[in-house]
Amino acid sequence: MKSVGFTPIPERITRLTDIAYNLWWSWHPEAQDLFIRIDADLWEKVYHNPVLFLTSVRQSSLDKASVDPDFIKTYHDVLTRFDAYQVFDKTWFKQTYGDKVNMPIAYFSAEFGLHECLPIYSGGLGILSGDHTKEASDLGLPFIGVGFLYPQGYFRQVITTNGDQEAIYQKVRFAEVPALAAYTGDGKEVVVHVDLPARGGLPDRRVFAKVYHIQVGNVPLYLMDTDIHPNAEPDRELSARLYGGDDEMRLAQEMVLGIGGVRALRALGIEPAVWHMNEGHSAFMVLERAREIVEGGKSFNEAKEIIRSTSVFTTHTPVPAGHDAFAFHMMDRYFPDWHNKLKISRDEFLNLARQDQHWGPTFSMTVLALKMSSRANGVSKLHGEVSRKMWTWLWPGQKAEEVPITYVTNGIHTETWLAPELKIFFDKHLGSEWTLNIDNQAMWDKAVKKMPDEELWALINLLRSRLTDFVRMRTRQRMTRLGYQPNEIEGTRNLLNPNALTIGFARRFATYKRATLIFHDAERLKRIIHGGGNRPVQFVFAGKAHPRDEPGKNFIREVYHRSHEAGLAGHLIFIEDYDMNVARNMLAGVDVWLNTPRRPMEASGTSGEKAGLNGSPNLSILDGWWAEGYNGKNGWSIGDPNAEYPNEYEQNNTDALSIYHTLETEVVPAFYERDSRGIPTRWVEYIRESIRTVAPQFSMTRMIKDYTRNLYVPAMEDAAKLGK
Repeated sequence: MKSVGFTPIPERITRLTDIAYNLWWSWHPEAQDLFIRIDADLWEKVYHNPVLFLTSVRQSSLDKASVDPDFIKTYHDVLTRFDAYQVFDKTWFKQTYGDKVNMPIAYFSAEFGLHECLPIYSGGLGILSGDHTKEASDLGLPFIGVGFLYPQGYFRQVITTNGDQEAIYQKVRFAEVPALAAYTGDGKEVVVHVDLPARGGLPDRRVFAKVYHIQVGNVPLYLMDTDIHPNAEPDRELSARLYGGDDEMRLAQEMVLGIGGVRALRALGIEPAVWHMNEGHSAFMVLERAREIVEGGKSFNEAKEIIRSTSVFTTHTPVPAGHDAFAFHMMDRYFPDWHNKLKISRDEFLNLARQDQHWGPTFSMTVLALKMSSRANGVSKLHGEVSRKMWTWLWPGQKAEEVPITYVTNGIHTETWLAPELKIFFDKHLGSEWTLNIDNQAMWDKAVKKMPDEELWALINLLRSRLTDFVRMRTRQRMTRLGYQPNEIEGTRNLLNPNALTIGFARRFATYKRATLIFHDAERLKRIIHGGGNRPVQFVFAGKAHPRDEPGKNFIREVYHRSHEAGLAGHLIFIEDYDMNVARNMLAGVDVWLNTPRRPMEASGTSGEKAGLNGSPNLSILDGWWAEGYNGKNGWSIGDPNAEYPNEYEQNNTDALSIYHTLETEVVPAFYERDSRGIPTRWVEYIRESIRTVAPQFSMTRMIKDYTRNLYVPAMEDAAKLGK
């Protein structure tokens, strides 16, 4: 079944299909190299999608690879690693918690950022979910992901000649991505349903969702799609796009995610011991679980205690307006008889998640998740503090520091985000099995000291040069699409200076992230950029704004126009269509990672962790993870974290002046001061310290172990006591 539509694959290399359908290849460059060696141009054309590659590749290319001794050797080496990976015997979880390997953890998330060939993610939340899933596989957790397989994914970003962001939605053909229909034990496709009320001319209806299976190493993801028969056209759109539509669309989506997700696991015969809600989008799962338990003969209060004991909730949003909440009249329409199903009154049902707003009472998904989970966490130390203050009102009489919301600081999946060249370098200096001990601080302390200056600096130069080539290539592609003249396109061959100090800024263009802060004093910025002619500085920007976020789109427009302004043009570039591929190239290739959120609105952030891992020190506001990570030697801070400002302008002014001063007096001099070997020794020390501190402490390895010890295993133990 997997090979339907594929170019016939010679018997000697037929297991390319096994690799293509397991996202394990996405964090193992040696597996990707198999496809590159068969046809490098095609690999780029299909945007690094092995399934589409195998449907498009020429028979002659496969035949040639199948008789190439070097290719066959590499192929078998990769398969040996692939097969060994799938043996659970020596995983961290089995060795540490061997008695709990049969207690599944169900992880619900609205998006999973696994790879650019699966555009079902929008930003940080999805990337975190994808990294979480990969590391759960690496460490051997009994982990299962639940979410949506969006047929139109998140939008492709096109920047017009005026700098306007246009959102382009393209249908994802599921036959061309690493996703397969999920089947029950008796061979039936898994299709679940959720009942929704009348809307837009449609009567009360039953909406169906087909479940797909994506394999991520040893972890299965089960993702739902409502674009199927017999759903009416509006209901087919429920899972069409990530974060699309109005409040009613969002409410219906979240019913399918939470309620439908539980039903999908039931249909698959999976009985989780732990239920993890990654943000409030999936919180309706607790209502479906309560309905099941009450239907089984227990009271709602008994059901509530069972659910609380086995539920984990992670909040990611430090801004009150960022939490989904629905008016009571909407809840009455969408859940008209649920209080009867739970054997409680309507008021008791609504009060499960009541949050009074200035316009009236609402049913808050975060409140529901917090009330129905005995374990909750923010995603950095500072965010934990902010969350406890934000939700203190749910625990009357308790001080903020006593509110039961802990924190687990976000980390990153090292092998996904580490440049392949640095992976080889680390293999040499840390040993070939260092990826089994990523969170071992002593290992990094010892190894980083011994990394030769010349070798490390040569690698950094190589990665910057690769980024320069990437920026030129993407700029040429855009200009060609927009119809620029050949001589104008030819000018991109000299775009950026591969030897200049390169600063990167890439993230979602939400206004609080202040992407345009660097332009606060444009003339001073120009003086920094030109550096007297012998110390040039250049900037690479990328990022998307939500299609309905007009202020965010205005920020993109300003960055784009600034990139054409005299004194900045050629030294400041905006790359369109930010995704995981663009991110990998930028994170590895820039010298400094710039981050300018308005503190304390960055819950954690992980892009700076990825940059730091790749030897790119951070220049950042002391917010989110950087408030914990900064030590004075591994990068630079912006502003005073304890300062209070009368208004946002004063805060912007102070922070911008801090950036300029730090660039002028610390960053630029450290980069350009060279010893007799031509090496900036002070800069190389920043690189070392960045790697030494970020690689272990802000790894997904450390993060998943924290979740396991502090949240998952205690919930498993409670589940065992309850007989669940």
